[in-house]
Amino acid sequence: MQDSLSNRLASRLGELRKSRGWSLEQLAALSDISRATLSRMEKGDVSPTAETLGRLCAVFELPMSRLLMMVEDSFAPRVPFDKQPEWRDPETGFTRKSVSPPATGLSGEVLECHLPPETVIAYDAPPKPGQEHHLIVLDGFLILNVDGIAHELGAGDCLRYHLSGPTKFETNASRGARYMMVLI
Repeated sequence: MQDSLSNRLASRLGELRKSRGWSLEQLAALSDISRATLSRMEKGDVSPTAETLGRLCAVFELPMSRLLMMVEDSFAPRVPFDKQPEWRDPETGFTRKSVSPPATGLSGEVLECHLPPETVIAYDAPPKPGQEHHLIVLDGFLILNVDGIAHELGAGDCLRYHLSGPTKFETNASRGARYMMVLI
């Protein structure tokens, strides 16, 4: 059974598609996600993976954090630890906690992410081209490919970049990675 956040996400995905006047077939062609999978996601029968959400966000030209913000209940200046929404990729175990969620009137947001060992998540296109990213590895080891250039990052390392092309996050078999991501 899906939780309320997952149900709101499913509903919002359907609203985004319909607001553009697209059929499921059209969205399937644009996103390279099967019509059946899209239908099941919109009905809330399955939760989308990080890669699937990334593809959809690229098609909708919407950062994933903005999509997730659209389905959250409300925004407050103080975000207590136990109220920071966390999303988990059911396929990879990747977790993404919105420490400082996006909000109207604020340009930035802060995410805390955990990528388990031996995991690869690839995004074919940026959801918002030109968006500024600052990734700080808190623990572990991460290989981040940005526009075809691999960056090996260990604890304490920071990578700053503007999102303009494909990205790939990868951990090795022995270690995962926990990192903060600041999006501006």
